[in-house]
Amino acid sequence: MAVDQQYVGRVYPPTAPFEVGREKIREFAESINDASPVYRDADAARALGYDDVIAPPTFAIVITLPAGHQVIEDPDLGIDYSRVVHGEQRFVHRRPIRAGDVLRAVVTIESIRAAAGNDMVSTRADVQTLDGEDVLTAYATLVARGTA
Repeated sequence: MAVDQQYVGRVYPPTAPFEVGREKIREFAESINDASPVYRDADAARALGYDDVIAPPTFAIVITLPAGHQVIEDPDLGIDYSRVVHGEQRFVHRRPIRAGDVLRAVVTIESIRAAAGNDMVSTRADVQTLDGEDVLTAYATLVARGTA
């Protein structure tokens, strides 16, 4: 069953606030094998003009993945998660994610299209601080295989 075009523009509720901690940043940097001291050492980060340690750019997935799950789990869309693969991901940062940030994401379905018997669902997740400061936007394309 193809995903219905009527869901383009659907906006989901904000995710629960996520407090970015130094240890989470360090763990993530280790998991991607990035030894940069700005991800571990507040003095190194301050020497480059940051208030505290910053996160690697791809750390944004930690905040945006739960937002994306809202789309996959939406019963109205009828996407079979067992048939979903990740097609594309990119982040547009306005500033680095910093230790101490409290962030939430709001995801919007930007487009739905059929290609080669698959549904391609493209989303945008806008990440802000609780005070409304724009931090980044994440764009993702999910491929629901064999549904179109």
